[in-house]
Amino acid sequence: MELKNFVASGDIYDVYESDGLAIRVYKDEKYKEKCLYAALTHARVETTLGLSSIKMPVLHEVSLIDGKWAISMDWINGKTLGQLIDENPDKAEMYIDKLVDIQCEIHAQYMPLLSKLKDKLARQIKSLGQIDEIKKYELLTRLDSMPKHIKLCHNNFSPDCVILNDEGTYVLNWGSARQGNASADVAKTYLLLSLKRPQYADMYLQKYCQKTGTSKKYVQQWLPIVAAAQLDRGIESEKEFLMRWLDVVEYD
Repeated sequence: MELKNFVASGDIYDVYESDGLAIRVYKDEKYKEKCLYAALTHARVETTLGLSSIKMPVLHEVSLIDGKWAISMDWINGKTLGQLIDENPDKAEMYIDKLVDIQCEIHAQYMPLLSKLKDKLARQIKSLGQIDEIKKYELLTRLDSMPKHIKLCHNNFSPDCVILNDEGTYVLNWGSARQGNASADVAKTYLLLSLKRPQYADMYLQKYCQKTGTSKKYVQQWLPIVAAAQLDRGIESEKEFLMRWLDVVEYD
């Protein structure tokens, strides 16, 4: 398979567009397991979302390209919600409403076949070298005390994952999806907005909580947990911000 057009680079993979396909090429052969698991996760979500109004790229192939593992799926044309917000800040509230509606539709799906989000978060926290064992224990104790659910959680949901076009609404990047508590997923989205579009983070959380009747403080209880898990990515520019969130016990 020929890699034609480079699109973007992620932490562990690069993305290309070629003949109507989006090709995710993992940067090192050691990421074989991550590639295969992401493909399995995508396929399971794809089956479930067949009953939803939300669309997602169809996965076509897992292959080796020049010795590197790769996943090929539909290339989706259109602008992301993130691009629309950035280009039309006067319409940001409308787009944030759309983001919340889409996320609520995702959480309405149940995914008992997916791995548990709580297990993933626990592994990420345990692996951290940036925090001491006492802080890990506090975070893991909080995590263990949180209610267990089996709702579909995207676990990386942001305006940059949503594309709108004439065919409908598409959600991308399902490789980290898990079954779990919707409020953990909301806390992760709030975190991602706080990192990239902080002016919209509180608006998003307020709208989600109003629409679903969820307590804002309940979502905020997840924030130190998802911040610690985000530290596991090792992005130096995020470290100081995330470390501050670990020490917040209660929020306004």
